[in-house]
Amino acid sequence: MAIKNDITQKVKDILDSNFTTEDISYVPEIGDSKLTFGNKGLQFEATVLYIDLRDSTKILNKHNKTTIAKIHKAYLYTTVKIATALGGEVRSFNGDSVLAFFQGTTKTTLSNAVKAAMQIRYMIAHSESGINTLLAKYSAVDFGIGLDDGKILCVKVGVGGDINTKDLIWIGNPVNKSVVISDNCSASEYIGISSYVYSNLDDDVKYGTKKNYNGQDVKVDIWTAYRILYNGSYETFYKTSWFWIVT
Repeated sequence: MAIKNDITQKVKDILDSNFTTEDISYVPEIGDSKLTFGNKGLQFEATVLYIDLRDSTKILNKHNKTTIAKIHKAYLYTTVKIATALGGEVRSFNGDSVLAFFQGTTKTTLSNAVKAAMQIRYMIAHSESGINTLLAKYSAVDFGIGLDDGKILCVKVGVGGDINTKDLIWIGNPVNKSVVISDNCSASEYIGISSYVYSNLDDDVKYGTKKNYNGQDVKVDIWTAYRILYNGSYETFYKTSWFWIVT
């Protein structure tokens, strides 16, 4: 009975109280003193990078659990190392997916997020990366990366007193849309971006060069437009098979 009353009272307090937000210029962490279990959230602007493995069940059925653990550790280490090197901050692991934020409002921070995606694509999927052949000894790793930009609300949830019963959740269209875009990407077009991200890219991650029929280098758009159903209507998003070499 006490548990029922506790839950009922807490839910009533949550739903009946006003919710306040504070704009910040950084990506919150679980220990942020501004985040409590009260009705308050922290809002920031960032480019969201979401990556998710494909065919996880097939991999799980093909290998024992210790091999799966090694594959995940290698894939997650690669993703986090590249994202953080380019200014991203990883905040969520959910099974075989990763959520990273590139905080800021400039074309540079946005383009760094896309560059990180292109470097992750190179390291995991390119035969010359050094780790692709190592992973392929176990299973070829397929994945999708989605990116969008905008304002995100961070809220602390759970029950206080134990670190294992609390977490942060990330609310906003940029998070949801990056997941939907990721779901529509796989080999060989591993990376997808929203139309907003596409419209604000620096040239070095928007264009590349190819040889024309005369053998001359010509500038080309490396992104191809597609349509995606999001929030009940179709929107344009862009995919690419290009990558960024990591040295």
